[in-house]
Amino acid sequence: MSELPVIAVLDDEPQLRKALRRLLVTHGFSVVTFEHGEDAIAALTDQPVDCLLLDLHMEQTNGFDVLEAMAARGLTTPVVVITGHGEPETAAHVMSMGAAAYLNKPVDESALLAAIGDAMGARSTLGKPLP
Repeated sequence: MSELPVIAVLDDEPQLRKALRRLLVTHGFSVVTFEHGEDAIAALTDQPVDCLLLDLHMEQTNGFDVLEAMAARGLTTPVVVITGHGEPETAAHVMSMGAAAYLNKPVDESALLAAIGDAMGARSTLGKPLP
């Protein structure tokens, strides 16, 4: 039996973390969640995941800080940015920092699953509900 792909969710909104966990588990992923950027960076350094869903605007360590810390540590985890403050300049900036995708909240389920699949390079095998 193969292991499920692991998705990390970093968002400071508890309800969104819970909703994303439920959605991703339903679609065949294992999920770890983080409220704070520092915790996610430490975990990603010790235990790589298949993809990170990253909120940009958080109180403490924001998404930009997380992307910078990942680059500084040489982490190559694919990142899908999700934000409630979407602007074209911001999208271009995070993509130049290495993000694989940039989605606005509220996130469309199909778009999110497609972005995760694209980021992981295995779109055809992802996003299929479990029986």
